[in-house]
This record gives sequence, C-alpha cells and structure tokens, in this order.
Amino acid sequence: MSTEADLRARVSGLMDQAKKDLTQLVSFPSVADPRQFPPEGCARTARWVADAFAAVGLTEVSLHETPDGSTAVIASKPAPPGAPTVLLYCHYDVQPPLDDDAWHTPVWTLTEKDGRWYGRGAADCKGNIVTHLTALRAIGPDFPIGIKVVSEGSEEQGTGGLEKFVVANPDLLTADAILVADCGNFAVGVPTFTQTLRGFVNVVITVRTLAGPMHSGMFGGPAPDALAAMIQLLASLRDAEGNTTIDGLTNDQRWTGAQYPPADFRADAEVLDGVDLIGGGTVSDMLWARPALTVLGMDVPAVVGSSAAIQPSARARLNLRIPPGTEPKAAHELLEQHLRAHLPWNAQLDIELESLGEPFVAAEHGPARDALAAAMATAYGREVTTEGQGGSIPLCNVFADTYPKAEIMLIGVEEPKCLIHAPNESVDPSEIEHMALAEALFLTSYHR
Repeated sequence: MSTEADLRARVSGLMDQAKKDLTQLVSFPSVADPRQFPPEGCARTARWVADAFAAVGLTEVSLHETPDGSTAVIASKPAPPGAPTVLLYCHYDVQPPLDDDAWHTPVWTLTEKDGRWYGRGAADCKGNIVTHLTALRAIGPDFPIGIKVVSEGSEEQGTGGLEKFVVANPDLLTADAILVADCGNFAVGVPTFTQTLRGFVNVVITVRTLAGPMHSGMFGGPAPDALAAMIQLLASLRDAEGNTTIDGLTNDQRWTGAQYPPADFRADAEVLDGVDLIGGGTVSDMLWARPALTVLGMDVPAVVGSSAAIQPSARARLNLRIPPGTEPKAAHELLEQHLRAHLPWNAQLDIELESLGEPFVAAEHGPARDALAAAMATAYGREVTTEGQGGSIPLCNVFADTYPKAEIMLIGVEEPKCLIHAPNESVDPSEIEHMALAEALFLTSYHR
C-alpha cells in the first residue's frame, strides 16, 4: 500500500506528463457542433482519450455512439474480489472560442502565462480528464478497486446523448461511487464539494405586433412596437434590486453553506468599477439558492444598418435557473403564465420550450463521501468546504435514478478564475496536481 508521501511524490513527478497530455487535448478543436466545427475534431479527441486510458491500465476500452450521434469513451478494469467500483466521469467536448480576438493566447494551443495554463478546454473539461489520468498513473496499473471511466462528447451542447445512453445501457456504468469531475473548488487551494446544482428552463419567445416594418415617422406613436413590447415584457422579470420576479415562483431562499464574499465575487465575475451587484440576498443566496432569469440572446436589428422603422416582431431566448426544491415543469408553467400576463398591448406571443433540467443534490454522507473528503483534506492540507453551482448537469439526475445506491460526488479543477465558457479559459496546474493526489488517495483508501 502506497503511503501519502509516496503518492504525493508520484503525482508531482507526473506533472510534466500531465502538461503534455493537456497540450495535446487542447490542440483538438472538439466542439460538438458540426455547424461550426468539423466532426473530425471530436473524433480525434475520443480516440486519444480511449488510447490514453488504455495506456494507464484500463483493460476494457471501447467507443460507443450515443443517441445524439456523439461518441462516448468507456474504459474499465474489474474490481478485485470484494472491492468496490468507482466510476470517473468527464467530457472531452468544449465550448466554441466565441470571440477569437478576445483571446490573449492562441485558442487551441496550451500556453503558460503567469503560472496558469491557457487554452479552450484547459479546465472544462480536459483538465479533469488529465486529473483522472494522472491519478490512475500514480496508483496503477494494478488498481485496488474497480475502475470505470466514461468521457462523453456532447455535454456542452446539452443534447442529452449520454443521458439516453445510460438509461438504455445501465449495466455498463454500474458503480458504488461516482465522481463527476466537471465542477471545481471555491477558490484555488480550497478543496470543495459542489453540493447542489440548479436546474433550468430554456424557452424562446417571439412577440409580434405588425404585419411588417413601418416607417417610424409616419406611424410611430400609435403603432405598437414589438421591440418596445419585448423590452417591457423582459423588464417584468426583475424588480428594481435585480431579483428574479416570476409570479408564483419563490425567490427568497437562503444558502446555509459557504458564503461567497462580495469583493471576491466582483473580482471573479469582473464586475466593472461602480456597478452594483444585484439582488436582495447574499451572493451565495443569489447564486445557489434562488431562481435567476437570464436573457441569453435577442433577434433585433443591429445598430449599424438599422433604419427608421417600427419593428413588427422581436425574439428572445431565456434561461431560467432554478434551485433544488423547484420542479422544472412547474417553473416552466409559472414562467409562461407570467409572460402571458405581463405582455403589453395585447401583442401576440409565441413561447417555444427548448429544454428542461432537474436540480440536483449530491451525496452528503457515506463511506465514499467520507473517504474522498479525507483525501481532499490531506491533498490540500486543509478541511473541505461545500458550495452550490449555478450551472446544471442533467446527467447527475440520470445517474441518481439509474444507480440509486451509488454515492455521487461533484469535484474538479474549475475554480472561478478559469473563466470556463468565456475567452481566455485557463487552469491553475496546482489544481490538477492537488485534485489528482486527492483522487489517488481516495481510490487507494475507499472501501464499502
């Protein structure tokens, strides 16, 4: 049995290899949207991930097409007699770069700058793939417990491929404990369990008022402006403090776990000087315990090229995040009722439901949770804390329904400075090292 000192030294010695792994992974433009990127990027990444997990000692490695057409990598090595099995989750697809000109380093080249490693996917979620690989290298190839790995290829698109695949093939990923490595710590060096995930309701709304655009000089005044109607409708979804205000939807919940200092949040969110934070609760309340409505996009005329015309229609995509305790279907119904009740001027309104996601609460106690908490505390040299996450991972609910006896825990390397989904994504290599050590300690100490 390896000692803590042995594992710490091994993981430290593997960090050069971890950087090589991440350099290769970041170089693959694995955006799972063929409208933007050729599918070869995802295909090459899936093959690399499969080969890498085979190389660290997993003996059963295969590629599986999921119902949305993406590819899931599944790798495993059976447990010795009487030992438990742990499933390690990650995803290899990434968000698109968004704005290439906003990047300070090349998007698809891992670049070290000021002690961090930059590149799309460096944290979300290729940094977590490398964490799994590093931990398994440190303790393998003869593992004391059963190991299963699943790495999906369309998580960022939200198309539900792996969710449907798990339901159809439950035996493939059966495990006693599941580590979902697609989250992260409260801050660099602060070991953190993500305890809750908010669910979501996504809708697209269209407001119509006229058969076509009309000259603003000849008809402006009495002619109903669809864009003005949309602005008024969207304004009804927040009060003066910025709280989300959907008729019938509770918005005064409190978060009882770790508190996010406002100054830290302002820095992490890059809030401009003099601009207020919004909402009537603490930062933690607003992030993890209360609903939050965001306008993701609008179809309106651009300023450049716009003409003196009253708009006949306007379109918006809305994202409503909901905390545990709120049912997505009920939230959708309340949102739709609110929109119809607050629509001005008897305008016409179409509401298209895009998707729903359930909130989630992770394991709080149990042999796996306790063993991982001890491992993280040892790796980081301080006690663990808990936080919520505003994002959603629908797969967690599928895991919970499919494997009701499994302990599900959410961890990862994605702390706030990573800027996941934004330009200039990065990862702190110390997070990969500490989380890999924590995972190695857990995999060598966990027993049922």
